[in-house]
Amino acid sequence: MNQERLLRHYAALMSAVPQSVWVLSADGVVTLLAGSGMRERLWHPDSGTSWMDAVHPKDRDWFRRAWRRTAEERSPLDTIVRVRLKDAPDRFRHIKIIAVPVLDEEGDTEWVGTAADAEDHWRIRMREKLLARMAAVPAAHDLSEAFLTTAAAVVPELADAVAVFHVRGEPGGAASLTSTEGVGLAPGLPSLYPLDRDILWGATPRQVIESQEARLLTFPPGEPPEDGLSKVSVRWLRRAGATSVALLPVVVDGRAVALATTTTCRGNPPPDEADLNLLQDVFQQMSGPLRRTMELQRIRDRALALQQSFLSPPSAVDGVSITALYHPADSAAEVGGDWYDAVRLSADSLALSIGDIAGHDLEAAAAMGRVNSLLRGLAYDSGPAASPAATLSRLDRIVQALDGPSMVTAVHAVIRRVAPHIWRVTLSNAGHPPPLLIPRDAPPRYLHDLTAPDPPLCVTDGLPRTDLHTVIREGDTLVFYTDGLVEAPGTDIGDNLRRLREHTEALVRARVPLATLIRRLLPPAQNRRDDIAVIALKAGAGP
Repeated sequence: MNQERLLRHYAALMSAVPQSVWVLSADGVVTLLAGSGMRERLWHPDSGTSWMDAVHPKDRDWFRRAWRRTAEERSPLDTIVRVRLKDAPDRFRHIKIIAVPVLDEEGDTEWVGTAADAEDHWRIRMREKLLARMAAVPAAHDLSEAFLTTAAAVVPELADAVAVFHVRGEPGGAASLTSTEGVGLAPGLPSLYPLDRDILWGATPRQVIESQEARLLTFPPGEPPEDGLSKVSVRWLRRAGATSVALLPVVVDGRAVALATTTTCRGNPPPDEADLNLLQDVFQQMSGPLRRTMELQRIRDRALALQQSFLSPPSAVDGVSITALYHPADSAAEVGGDWYDAVRLSADSLALSIGDIAGHDLEAAAAMGRVNSLLRGLAYDSGPAASPAATLSRLDRIVQALDGPSMVTAVHAVIRRVAPHIWRVTLSNAGHPPPLLIPRDAPPRYLHDLTAPDPPLCVTDGLPRTDLHTVIREGDTLVFYTDGLVEAPGTDIGDNLRRLREHTEALVRARVPLATLIRRLLPPAQNRRDDIAVIALKAGAGP
């Protein structure tokens, strides 16, 4: 009687607490003993089904390992796992499970444990963890760093695949999606389609961008809708056994500037409403870094526009061909003060110059414009008989008097025809890399290999400067360039100059045109850390 009374008291107590007590027998049969809690909400396996079928597919492997380890060590299990709901078999809920192995009368292991709802607790913790990761995302020089960090934050906890696209286009105009490496994939999934070009994702993404409202597409495994998504997307979703695609706009200052796409794959269930809200919160955290990155990009665009306005096409002079290029650093935050110029002084002479202002910002670009304009005017006023060293000295005095930039490197040359096929070159070098001479019938070599250049401009007053002289003949090429072509952190400038000369020699042997040659002199995109300006002159037949 006392035992029955104790059992009634225990049952009454368990009905008042938010958890259920259960027993798992040695043969895998689950019995819910008592408790309100999750008892009526959890899915129960029937005959021929394993109790592990109640666990979320993503949690089964680690949960099975934890269970096996607990059985081997005869220790309690205390964890949170997603369990299928009874009234919605395609929905899951986070449950805190505490289980203890117990030997029955026959010496077999059975389990006694509790199950309590942990959904709110898990979501609070997950939100804190994901938002903490996002708080560390900086304003990136390009968007790939922010996108990659965000993608890594949600895979595999909330999605199996993530791709984040930059939305290009002005408000009210046509928008296109450009990936910037914001990709995350769970192990075992097929590689995503090529993401190095504009991707037309179909009508559905455009609707999401225009409405700025998230949208979730769910479908049977590997059977995505063909209407509204691009063909390349549908093919990948089929290969991945996808079950859903969530389209989540990232809004900055009232405009959708990015589109995040998350996918559940390999039969995993789609996100529920709470998952979708959490994903939206996480991706919207990108708005801060995106805003700062966009501001940097606008500054860079203005600087580039200013810089390009001073890089006018070289003047034409009979008997020579001139080719020039400018390549900005592969960084959204940096645009430097590199410039080139060629000014016709007479029918058979010209001034050619190249230079670099210290700094990488809008101020450096503006200073470059002032210095370039001054040198251009001085060169034209001095005429073809002027000494380049004297011209640079005059420029140095003027720039310092006008409180110009802290340092300027430059090469200024005057090139005059002295015979039908012969040109005399007089130049002065103010702290700049040496020009490269490519003779028609000899290996390339640097001018003044054995002569150190004069110091840069704006470093001291009244410094004497020197002229250097050489001659070029028909078929010879003279290449002027800025330090971005030969300088890189952690490398030796002497080795880099040697490699540039050897690379140039190989291109000359291949007989590539001049414009192609100077383009191929550029280092690979991933190795470019500074602006690069190049101007090359090739002597041709005289009149």
